[in-house]
Amino acid sequence: MARSRKSRRSAGDENSDVGFQIAPMIDVVFVVLVFFMSLTSAIKLEHELNTKLPGTAVTTDTVEFPDEQIIGVNADGQLLLNDDPIPVDDGRDLNQLLNSMTRIKANADAAKTRVLVTIASDPEAPYYRTIDVLNILAAARIDNVTFTVPDEF
Repeated sequence: MARSRKSRRSAGDENSDVGFQIAPMIDVVFVVLVFFMSLTSAIKLEHELNTKLPGTAVTTDTVEFPDEQIIGVNADGQLLLNDDPIPVDDGRDLNQLLNSMTRIKANADAAKTRVLVTIASDPEAPYYRTIDVLNILAAARIDNVTFTVPDEF
């Protein structure tokens, strides 16, 4: 029976146990080597761009953010501080505006910032009301004042 088993083997069966194939392994190592070489060149180019990721910036100069307040004077003499109405008597007593502006000036001085006041006066507003607002700002020691007209005009 031993003869019959040997005779049944074909010529290809004798070479079926080839062993460890080195050529495919060299191909895989070469592909991995090319991959890592291209990766390191990309990292080097990224480093040469001198870009910095966003984060906290350290500055030596102080940046001023002025505290802007808008005082509106309507055509009927009504005052608005940042679109909030300020009660006005028939006279020229504007204690609430004086108190508000004094408090704003004190807060700005404590924070070491400037107060910027913009007076938006209606063209039909009485002039004495704008003068009253200027007197209040002078009493509160606010000297950075600008004028503008409302957008509706």
